Amino acid sequence: MNKFWKYVQYGYVVVAVVLLIDAILNWNTNRGQSYFSIGFAIFMLLVFLFKRNFRRKLEQRNKQR
Repeated sequence: MNKFWKYVQYGYVVVAVVLLIDAILNWNTNRGQSYFSIGFAIFMLLVFLFKRNFRRKLEQRNKQR
């Protein structure tokens, strides 16, 4: 199950990239939606970093046992 979560975390990066592309495409037509997409993309990147860091800590703790 741990290997599954190792690859699922990269889904957050994919979603962030899609949101950034959406923000770029909608920049001239709907700037409010673009700001929302950029903010949510930043949030998704932060979630990715948090989950990656947390997973690595758990792996290190499990190796010590």
